[in-house]
Amino acid sequence: MEAPSRIGPLSLLIFLLASSGPVAAEKDGIDIYSLTLDSKVTSRFAHTTITSRVVNKAEEAREAIFQMELPKTAFITNFSMVIDGVTYPGEIKEKAAAQEKYSSAVAQGQSAGIIKATGRSMEEFQVSVNVAPTAKVTFELVYEELLKRQLGKYELMLKVRPQQLVKHLQIDIHIFEPQGISSLETESTFMTNDLADALTKTQNKTKAHIVFKPSLSQQQKEPGKEDTTVDGNFIVRYDVDRVTDAGDIQIENGYFVHHFAPAGLPMVPKNVVFVIDKSGSMAGRKMRQTREAMVQILGDLRPEDQFNLVIFDGHVFQWMPALLQASSQNVEQAKKFTSLISAMGATNINDAVLLAVKMLDDSNRKEKLPPGSVSMVILLTDGDATDGETNPKKIQENVKAAIGGSYHLYCLGFGFDVNYAFLEKLALENGGVARRIYEDSDSDLQLQDFYQEVANPLLTKVEFQYPDNAVELLTQDNFRVFFKGSELVVAGKLKSQLENSLLAEVKGQSSTQNFTFQTEVNVEDKEKVFQSPKYIFHNFMERLWAYLTIQQLLEKAVSASAEEKKSLEARALGLSLNFSFVTPLTSMVVTKPEGQDQDQVASKPVEADNDWSSSFSLMARLPNAGTPRFPGLIFQQGVSGHLPGVPGPPGAAGVSGSFLPVGGALRYNRPPPPDYSMMGGLDAMASVPLLPDPPLMKLFEAPIPSPTHPGKKAPHFILLGNNHTEETICVNVRGSSDSPQNLISDPGQGIEVTGQYEGRRNKFDWLQVSYRTPEIRVRVTQDNIVVTRGHGGKSSSHQWKSSLYLVLPGLKITLENGVLLLSDPDKATIGLVFLNHPTPGLRLFLRDPAHFSSQTSGVLGQFYQDFQLDPAEVRTFENTRGLSVMGKNYTVTRTSMMDFQEGRATVPQSELLCWYLEQPL
Repeated sequence: MEAPSRIGPLSLLIFLLASSGPVAAEKDGIDIYSLTLDSKVTSRFAHTTITSRVVNKAEEAREAIFQMELPKTAFITNFSMVIDGVTYPGEIKEKAAAQEKYSSAVAQGQSAGIIKATGRSMEEFQVSVNVAPTAKVTFELVYEELLKRQLGKYELMLKVRPQQLVKHLQIDIHIFEPQGISSLETESTFMTNDLADALTKTQNKTKAHIVFKPSLSQQQKEPGKEDTTVDGNFIVRYDVDRVTDAGDIQIENGYFVHHFAPAGLPMVPKNVVFVIDKSGSMAGRKMRQTREAMVQILGDLRPEDQFNLVIFDGHVFQWMPALLQASSQNVEQAKKFTSLISAMGATNINDAVLLAVKMLDDSNRKEKLPPGSVSMVILLTDGDATDGETNPKKIQENVKAAIGGSYHLYCLGFGFDVNYAFLEKLALENGGVARRIYEDSDSDLQLQDFYQEVANPLLTKVEFQYPDNAVELLTQDNFRVFFKGSELVVAGKLKSQLENSLLAEVKGQSSTQNFTFQTEVNVEDKEKVFQSPKYIFHNFMERLWAYLTIQQLLEKAVSASAEEKKSLEARALGLSLNFSFVTPLTSMVVTKPEGQDQDQVASKPVEADNDWSSSFSLMARLPNAGTPRFPGLIFQQGVSGHLPGVPGPPGAAGVSGSFLPVGGALRYNRPPPPDYSMMGGLDAMASVPLLPDPPLMKLFEAPIPSPTHPGKKAPHFILLGNNHTEETICVNVRGSSDSPQNLISDPGQGIEVTGQYEGRRNKFDWLQVSYRTPEIRVRVTQDNIVVTRGHGGKSSSHQWKSSLYLVLPGLKITLENGVLLLSDPDKATIGLVFLNHPTPGLRLFLRDPAHFSSQTSGVLGQFYQDFQLDPAEVRTFENTRGLSVMGKNYTVTRTSMMDFQEGRATVPQSELLCWYLEQPL
């Protein structure tokens, strides 16, 4: 049976309806001959249009599936198909009005829901249509979103996955920010050095234009093959200038938007109680990552902050009797306590949160909280309440009554076993937000990034004020707290009788004083700014106002009473229909040509609705004692792997995921494929035959041994040339140290390289490169690469086997073939590699060392200062020479060693002839 072709811009998956391979599919089936992604960002509001043109080259009709991914925060505004010159538009209706079509399609066994969540920040849109022989079809999809400032950056992400070569493939991004663009960076998970020429970026004070237009040859993985290298994320991050602390007001066609993010304000002290779930379901990787994240988070507390810890399972434990000052001594004690937390038992959310609130109340009553400080509770849990008060509604009532509007409650739901709707309402009712932490290799970074968003309060009780006779239809204009790295946005409509100026005041409080920021703008002058059609789309500011209003109405509805919720949703529905937004209250009916399959209905999912579609649990009974054994494998706590023979998604030979012994049973969690769901809840029982002694036992994800190179060592470091010699030096360190090593310190270049050496295993556990300009930190372990922007900025995690192409002002970071390169024309190039063989560990090499300054020092930095290699005629033996470094004399040997500079994927590894030195620590 033939499989359908998949066609989709951004997340383009294309397959032929035939059983032939991909090359035949490109020749004989449906082919994309043009794909354009056009995104216009004006005043942080992004309008993205994806146009895909396809042709059916087969001799019979083919079914094509248009599939793409877009941000969860975006609203689809239009979708249309043009088939044989006839346009078939999508029609946006109230959700209930589209339900009949949806129910009818489901009854016929068709897939009617064509939007679904597909990850942390993306959701998938999918439509199918039959294409006649030689016919051409144009797909066009439009969506809009307001880019939110988080940790000092706005981010626009496009998902690009064509799965075939495309004759005309182009990404076109225009950014227009009247305030001025202060920083701009691009990042891609598919870009390589071969594709770099296809990317161009131009920028002036207020505008930026980014174009990615690869040729067919550039897209090819290998000459003569149809496989494409274009597969992954294309990201643009930027920030804007801020001339006045009162913020920037922009006006277009009778609507205005006020962006407020003052700089240079003093930090407001905070009082925070961390409430950490340590129930049995947190065992394994969840608990380990939570411990690791908490160590980092505690280290980021400021001395003027106060804190405490509540740890809970079925019982509730408080670390200290009262809140403590975040002194270095108290923080270190808290880190030691946190590092020893182990998981077991039930889940008593109610008592844990109430205890945290009581701690804040006690300190407040005793006047131990600094005046003007911000008090908050941060709850981390991965499941429903199973002990104490278990009724979600009653817990919400208890917590709301206890907090009484005095503190902020932030709820982090770890994984998909949590009742997210419960956590979301719990947070929104108490001045906070809820966030899902996705169970992945970087869960600890997700926790740290969320904490950084709320770690630095700058103002409380922020209120925007405009003359009553000047504006109407305002969005939210008062905010309980403003955090560093974020932005407050207010939009509204100007009244017709307004004169040619608009006055605005923003009031707020810090811990030491009250602030009033004031600005006045000329309406006519502001209107003129947006008269360039190249950078804007029609009535964008009115649409920005509607988008923001809908988002806020839906958020208020979560914690509103039944009657108020009905009113809020009615207002949001009216705006959604009026502005043609696909929101959680509306659906888009996609009409197909007469005689084709059932029309399809696009309904936007929300986070709380996606628990079942993103994960499920499988329980298998285990013996009460001994190691649980299944045919073909051994299960170990917290280890991921594959369970053959267990029923899984249709067509799967088995189920892969993480397995965890809990209470005499084996708990299993994994995200299923998008087209698979389990009815009736998250837990199911599976009957799996147990064997006392399986003939074949396979450990989950056991590392596959890499080919070895007898007699060839891979040095820790390769140093290429310096100011004194063109010779290559290979350096191994030896000894042991409990503290991180200063490998390179160059104040002139603003570069620091440090690492933790473990002498017993002769390897570095981690290496870290820090830059002053741009302010960025790159930390590598054998498991991943973490890039962190600025102090307390956003972190991103990457795997060694993946690709990365990140371009910032003053630094380029690339990851290709297992080699991480940090380079700039004015800086020394630093290369990092993780090798599995012959001795597993991290490696580093240096190029362009002439850029190091005269201030360079450190274990490696010293080689670029007081360094002297004896001339050949002074050598003691044929292959040895004397070496002097910083007044110390060594003997180095001419040796052939493994050259890891081209990457670990090169087998066999090339060799390098260098002078070898063992450097004692």
